[in-house]
Amino acid sequence: MDGVAEGLWELADLHEKNGEIAKSVKCLEAICQSTVSFLPVIEVKTRLRIATMLLKHSHNVNYAKSHLERSQLLLKSIPSCFELKCRAFSLLSQCYHLVGAVSSQKQLLKKGLELTAEFGEGFSGKLWSCNFNSQLANALIIEGDYQGSVSTLEQGYVCATEMYYPELQMFFATSVLHVHLMQWDDGSLVEAAVSRCNDIWESIDADKKQQCLGLFFYNELLHIFYLIRICDYKNAGQHVDKLDAAMKTDLQKMQQARELTKELTIVNEGLSQSDLPHRDRAKLSARRSQLEEEISNSIGSSFNGQEGLEPAYFGNVKRELGDKLELAPPPIDGEWLPKSAVYSLVDLMFVVFSRPKGLFKECGKRIQSGLKTIRAELVKYGIADGTTEVDLQHSAIWMAGVYLMILMQFLENKIAMELTRSEFGVAQEVLLEMKDWFNRYPTILQACESIIEMLRGQYAHCVACYDEAAFHFVEAAKLTESKSAQAICHIYASVSYICIGDPDSYAKALELIGPVYKVIDSFVGVREKTAALFAYGFLLMRQENLQEARVRLASGLQTTHTTLGNLQLVSQYLTVLGHLALALHDTGQAREILRSGLTLAKKLYDIPTQIWVLSNLTALYEQVGEKANETENREYEKKKADELEKRLANAHASAHHPQLIEKAKFQVQRLNEIDIKRAIAGPSMKVDLDIPESVGLSSPAPAPSSRRLMDVDIGRRVTRRGG
Repeated sequence: MDGVAEGLWELADLHEKNGEIAKSVKCLEAICQSTVSFLPVIEVKTRLRIATMLLKHSHNVNYAKSHLERSQLLLKSIPSCFELKCRAFSLLSQCYHLVGAVSSQKQLLKKGLELTAEFGEGFSGKLWSCNFNSQLANALIIEGDYQGSVSTLEQGYVCATEMYYPELQMFFATSVLHVHLMQWDDGSLVEAAVSRCNDIWESIDADKKQQCLGLFFYNELLHIFYLIRICDYKNAGQHVDKLDAAMKTDLQKMQQARELTKELTIVNEGLSQSDLPHRDRAKLSARRSQLEEEISNSIGSSFNGQEGLEPAYFGNVKRELGDKLELAPPPIDGEWLPKSAVYSLVDLMFVVFSRPKGLFKECGKRIQSGLKTIRAELVKYGIADGTTEVDLQHSAIWMAGVYLMILMQFLENKIAMELTRSEFGVAQEVLLEMKDWFNRYPTILQACESIIEMLRGQYAHCVACYDEAAFHFVEAAKLTESKSAQAICHIYASVSYICIGDPDSYAKALELIGPVYKVIDSFVGVREKTAALFAYGFLLMRQENLQEARVRLASGLQTTHTTLGNLQLVSQYLTVLGHLALALHDTGQAREILRSGLTLAKKLYDIPTQIWVLSNLTALYEQVGEKANETENREYEKKKADELEKRLANAHASAHHPQLIEKAKFQVQRLNEIDIKRAIAGPSMKVDLDIPESVGLSSPAPAPSSRRLMDVDIGRRVTRRGG
């Protein structure tokens, strides 16, 4: 009967190669359903192949799970077969992950670790131990057990160290860093994790580093998240440049590989001709060998060309040639995210760093490119116009959620850019698009609710609806558990109250800014501090406490300029300080400061701040008796004011305007309990990885605020586990 089984296996392979998955599965099922008994080992191998095929080519997770559970029962009666048992454990663990059975997954993985401890020998046994530790760490993260996850990953790290395998050590070291970034309890632990990653990466040979593209991107992005969090924007920017260059190089290689593959297809078609002359066949055969080698060199292989034993990730999504950023060797073969998602993140990081500098043209290109890529990927997961999260296949929920979160971050940055340029109509449309996505995927995008409220506040403030803006900022603070985000929301709300300009509003502003200011040094980095100093100094200026305001604002400006590099916030600091200098009759300093502020405001196309600076310059020229400059400046100020007034009138007249500023949260259709459990595996539920961006605050004129990129939820690593 062994020969029959092998024949059916070969036939199944042929059908799969031809894309006839149903026929392939039927061939394999014939063995399992045969009235003649096969050896248990043959049945187990067959069921594992069926499960692998189902997970790779379909969403039929439960059917795959039943085959694997049957395999487990059969394997209990077989004393040996260590590799088969480990593979069954790994595949079944993936199924439990996909159906959300975390408790069963943890129990299964612990049994796998017991198996490797008792019977696992040599290199292979340790690899399987690393596999199970990695999967178990992910399961613990889903439950919010970050400490348990770190402990489990450390066990994997020890195992990799015993194997003298630096690339595998790097996999576990970066995974530990990722968990620490998600749960930032102790800054020294995060710093130590970063340092260890640096040391291990430096210990890897240069040639091997070239082969570890997945680890390179994973490590670099984690470093960027860390450096942004501690507000080391200078070094973070260098990492962004490295990633951007590496991405462009890889994209060129992939394009070359695709062109070579097209030629290879033509060559293979030629070789398939039965009447091809011998000399021509020899030439084509030689060319085929050459093309195959060139393609292999182009796409590379991170881990010595070893074939993985399981699909890279699950769901009916075909991967393109070389579209995988491996993190570890089989049977671990993990990847954090698909290459398209990682490269979208690189574009997003470029936007995050470039937008506050006023590089809007390049940012616009990156946003457009990123949105195009992500929308194309979402279609592959069944996300089209009108679909909701209850329509998603369970196996697609997690990855679809990752793409949705990145999509929302691109839209958020687009809104910030358009508000800065006073393009209120475009900002309205994009904000309503964010609302639509949230309305259709409220569980997966739960973390975005606070961001949407904050953006409503930003919009309302930009169009001079200060009371409504303050309302939305306060609501946004209620919708997040992040202390940093809450502080920023309260700071923004206080600025809106200050802009209202009456004593009652000043009192409300102080109620919001006071508590933040008292604990300002408790935050990681200086983002909250620079924002709070601006708001508090602004309030003091409005209350005629000019000298004290000047001291606070000068301190905030110095920190903002040297650390954050946010030109809009610097421009607004300069404008307020220029106004103070003018009020204190220091016309020389006022002139210098205001001119610098105007230069930055022009670079940012920030019309409201330009108007505010121009009004101060007009007052300065009047004070020093420069009539010609005063007249010229007043005319330019009027021109800009008329332009802004026209834009504001159009925004207020829009049909979208009332619902955006309405003092009420957007109403969404909540899912029932079963549906929520079905979608709970989405990336926004348990993870709070803060990817902040430099802060900008609005001036008392209806000036747009530069947005910070808050709490993008990268989520758990997508891993390809199994043997």
